[in-house]
Amino acid sequence: MRFTGCFLLAAGMLAAQITQISGEKIRAHTKFLSSDLLEGRSPGDRGGRIATEYLVSQMRIAGAKPAGDNGTYLQKVPLVGVTTKPGAVMTASKGSQTISFRYLDDFAGQSREQIPASEWDGEAVFVGHGISAPEYDWDDYKGVDVKGKVVVLFTSEPPSQDARFFKGKALTYYGRWTYKFEEAARRGAKAAVIVHTTPTASYGWEVVRSSWGREDPQVKRGASDPALAFAGWVTTESGNRLLAMAGRTVEELLKAADTRGFQPFPLGLRISGRLESALRDIETENVVATIEGSDPKLKGEAVVFSAHWDHLGVGEPVDGDRIYNGAVDNATGCAMVIEIARAWMSLPQKPRRSAIFLFVTAEEGGLRGSEYFGQHPAIPIGKIALNLNFDAFYPFGRTSDTSVSGAERTTVWPIVQEAAKRFNLVIKPDPRPEQGSYYRSDHFSMARVGVPAFSVHGGSEYLGKPSGYGEKMFREYNSKSYHQPSDDYKEDWDFAGMEQMAQFGMLIGINVANYPRMPTWKAGDEFLPARQKSAVR
Repeated sequence: MRFTGCFLLAAGMLAAQITQISGEKIRAHTKFLSSDLLEGRSPGDRGGRIATEYLVSQMRIAGAKPAGDNGTYLQKVPLVGVTTKPGAVMTASKGSQTISFRYLDDFAGQSREQIPASEWDGEAVFVGHGISAPEYDWDDYKGVDVKGKVVVLFTSEPPSQDARFFKGKALTYYGRWTYKFEEAARRGAKAAVIVHTTPTASYGWEVVRSSWGREDPQVKRGASDPALAFAGWVTTESGNRLLAMAGRTVEELLKAADTRGFQPFPLGLRISGRLESALRDIETENVVATIEGSDPKLKGEAVVFSAHWDHLGVGEPVDGDRIYNGAVDNATGCAMVIEIARAWMSLPQKPRRSAIFLFVTAEEGGLRGSEYFGQHPAIPIGKIALNLNFDAFYPFGRTSDTSVSGAERTTVWPIVQEAAKRFNLVIKPDPRPEQGSYYRSDHFSMARVGVPAFSVHGGSEYLGKPSGYGEKMFREYNSKSYHQPSDDYKEDWDFAGMEQMAQFGMLIGINVANYPRMPTWKAGDEFLPARQKSAVR
């Protein structure tokens, strides 16, 4: 494959336009979007509205045209906010023995029924990891009917070093909690309870508590859509208390769930509960803007640059701070996409395809905004050449490497490799494939409908820093600041790495926008059938 023509165009523009992307301008956007004034950018709240207005104003300033509803920059996303009220109860019983669980301390979750009060009472069935994957000859629901029952399970998936079995060490979508609840609902379960462990979830209970103990933005459900009365988690300790009634332990059942040939089985106890939900219609939007391409035929196609603008709003105080500012996650990504739009507009000759700049809502609630855009795109989904997503960048400076996990699965891989060479970047594999990060960010919503999509991430080898510095800083952020009020802007942050990665992503976008053939997924990829389907619409 040859890419000479498109690369020559980008190379001529590189010094003058791509390098207009400035770390200090990224800093300014990040500082504002993560300020206390925006109150954690919760969808439907005052801070969220300020965030979208700021993004709209920046698109106007950049000169990008509106691509939302009715000639505006905003695409309304119909959501229902569901908040579990204090006083939610859950119990497990066997014969005359009953144990109770305390909301948020022992369990957390919401109803998916979108009604004021939900109750569940059913036989508890252990279904391992809750996976039904015929392509891997694996079915955790084999031979069991869970309709009206309560399924108990673990997140993640059976461990493997064989890339042909659940992709080896890399987590697939089957391992994500979102899939677990979707499958349980499809099976007719009344409730689903995930037993939390830090290794299987890849984060501690405080992340579950802070994320699930607040409003859950749910896409409005149809009357016939299956819905769980309870979808949630229990702590490891509470899981052991519950399983002890069945003469089992968390460690024992996790080992069983990881074993090929696993068979689901009833636990011989019942799980009951009741919760009341505060419901509200959430008025929230994606921000969508476009810059038209130069080719009369190809300008109807586009490269999409995306970032989510929301975070967790105002919540439970930690060290007296109640605002979950979301500076790293994801004021940084929004700031980078703003600056890419500004630099794109400054190109004296626009690329052949158009560019769409997409800022999505409710990522923290389960990728809701990007899911909605994937189902209601600004242009036909088969005409989107690529989605480059930007989510959570660390302010520690430039790196000698980058991670673009998922790019190798697409036909744009040679373009990505060439761009990395121009920036003297070594492309590293996903450093934590077991966390399933590919399925946890907004590009996944686009991939599900067929669009070649991946996120651009900064690397871990920081220039001028000792080996291991990047991994150390990641662990520190993940344990202390991820989804916490301490994810706050600091004046001493170094934005040079964000400048670097925004320029790198823009170069990839330019070259894909100029490439004569429409990108797709490689043969055998799980998303190729959706791409093929979208191409014939």
